[in-house]
Amino acid sequence: MHGARTTLGRRAWMRVYRITSLLTAIAVIMSIIVTNVIMETFSQGINIQGLMVSIVMPILLGGPSIALFTFRNEQLRVANEQLQTLATYDWMTSCLNRGAFTHKVTRILETTTLSAALLVVDVDHFKSINDNHGHDRGDDALRLIAGTLRETMGDRALVGRLGGEEFGIFLTSISPADLARIAERLRAAVARLAFVTDGVGCPLSISIGGTIVRGKSDFRALYRLADMQLYEAKAAGRDRVSLIEAA
Repeated sequence: MHGARTTLGRRAWMRVYRITSLLTAIAVIMSIIVTNVIMETFSQGINIQGLMVSIVMPILLGGPSIALFTFRNEQLRVANEQLQTLATYDWMTSCLNRGAFTHKVTRILETTTLSAALLVVDVDHFKSINDNHGHDRGDDALRLIAGTLRETMGDRALVGRLGGEEFGIFLTSISPADLARIAERLRAAVARLAFVTDGVGCPLSISIGGTIVRGKSDFRALYRLADMQLYEAKAAGRDRVSLIEAA
């Protein structure tokens, strides 16, 4: 967070410039109005010298103060955004972290009247990648798979990292047939990935368990059903999909 206190991005600097310019312009206008009222009261009206003073003084005195205030306020805004990001997203995969994913899904399930589905995705034989090639290459594999899941789903679903090599995908307003097609598309997309480590290709695959429910539900109940289907997929040989409709 130290960087957020000293460095702002281009968009943040543009906000500083815009706000500083706007507030300085307002200060100049107010200064001209006040100066004119005072000069009208005590003399024959504002003269060129008075006009210049009413314009220059707010710029020289108010401009830097406004700029500093705006800069500090922008630093605080950027720092708060970074804190919110850290509290919401998994740092390694850029997916929602478990807490944020669970919270968002729970809120939707409590109010929705539409169908909703949860897919639980587990990376097959992930421990062997870590053991044979090192945890850093395992992390690379996770990032690659997470990016594939997000790219395949786009904005249609919530994608979260539930822990370790397990991910969750939540969708609403979906039919069982569409869910099956999406799950198979995810499985096939990961299977096509070209992951090379130590100069040797390392096949990647995922097992997917899922369930679909209609109307209000509970995240824990939905996850339990999806997780049971995940075990079914893994027990059947991995690199496959197993789905069930909730009663």
